[in-house]
Amino acid sequence: MRTVYAKILMWCFATLMLSLLAFSMVSRFVETRAVGRGGPMGRLDALILREGAEAYESGGSAKLAAYLDKINNALGDPRYLVDPAGRDLASGIDRSGLLDLVHSRWSTPVPKDGHMIVATVSPNSNYRLIAVLGPPIGRGTLIPYYALILGAVALVCWALGLSIASPLRELARGVDRFGRGELTVRLKAKRRDEIGDLARSFNRMAERIGTLLTAERRLLQDVSHELRSPLARMSFAVELARREEHREAALTRIKGEIDRLSSLVGTLLEVTRGEGDPLARKEEAFALLDVLREIASDSWIEADARGCRVVVEAKANPAVWGDRELLRRAFENIVRNAIRYAPADSCVNVSVDVRGQQTHVSIRDYGAGVPEEFLSKLGEPFVRVDDSRDSSTGGVGLGLAIAKRAIAMHQGSLHLENAGPGLRVMIELPPPEVRLGRDSRSDVLPESELHVKKS
Repeated sequence: MRTVYAKILMWCFATLMLSLLAFSMVSRFVETRAVGRGGPMGRLDALILREGAEAYESGGSAKLAAYLDKINNALGDPRYLVDPAGRDLASGIDRSGLLDLVHSRWSTPVPKDGHMIVATVSPNSNYRLIAVLGPPIGRGTLIPYYALILGAVALVCWALGLSIASPLRELARGVDRFGRGELTVRLKAKRRDEIGDLARSFNRMAERIGTLLTAERRLLQDVSHELRSPLARMSFAVELARREEHREAALTRIKGEIDRLSSLVGTLLEVTRGEGDPLARKEEAFALLDVLREIASDSWIEADARGCRVVVEAKANPAVWGDRELLRRAFENIVRNAIRYAPADSCVNVSVDVRGQQTHVSIRDYGAGVPEEFLSKLGEPFVRVDDSRDSSTGGVGLGLAIAKRAIAMHQGSLHLENAGPGLRVMIELPPPEVRLGRDSRSDVLPESELHVKKS
């Protein structure tokens, strides 16, 4: 028996057989108990014996015969009152054969010629009452009923086995298909028992593995494409370095390309960190406005080099729950990206507000914006609106991708729109109670702590 279905059926069948055996034994015991001493029939025969003895002693054989005729007509089974030798006191017939049959088993039914013979002895041992009862219910009589019960139970066991074995077989097929590379395989998880929990766990696992494998394939494709250009330029620079007159320029070019590749690798590690084990992240409650002020303060050198400034405006100081460093890098990537494309004598506006229970952050530059057809693609790895401009500033098209993934891991959302002029990046983050199951009204800092930070 290698299948769960077969095991369930066999166990149910064995249980049914044991139940029928126990039922048969109990029926036999109850039947014997009912006819013999202590049962209702035994007590009835003791009463008939006592009254029959009184009738015989007071009126002789005639009165006893009349009494037994009345009893036999009422009960339907013949009863005889005999003396210790077996002589019938009502008719004088010798019934010692019946008496000898049950002599050693008083009050215990004995089968004979399709009947049950039982004898009851008077307290003074002067009289015996022999009852010739009707045929007992034979085992063959109960076979159709047993068969009906067996069929009904077998049907129920079949349905039970099918309800357990079928989803397990489906789970096995799903795991096998998933193992062969069908990453879109999902199981039906409508059941509310352990099998349903197993199916839902498999679906969550498949979703996570599918996301990781898809991201890995996409990342490998993008990285292989992105590495071609700097490697080709490095090969060209090496050829130039072999010539004495171009050696210094070639080495400078090689050093620049190496720095670019190092930056690319570091940025890729930052992307994969966001898709790693969620349990490895260090989450805590922190004031979001403090993080944005730090970013504005740290980026003033880049902003000054571009001739612009970063302005942080806050209507509230909300607290959020999550990985502080991961969210800090996400917002820093967006701010630095805005600085990169901000024109001279302009500013990058960073505003914070709480609407309802959602924390809203808006980061806007006043540059040229992006074509509408690129808005939906921004946030994907290695997507750049202007390759030549981005390459000159060292970007590889991963800043918004890192930010988008980090915010999504915190159950937030990121949207982009052209602000005319410039590009506006809007971020929404849920309140802490969404992730912690508690009230976050106290997580909004007092108005006295709010101020505008400019750098």
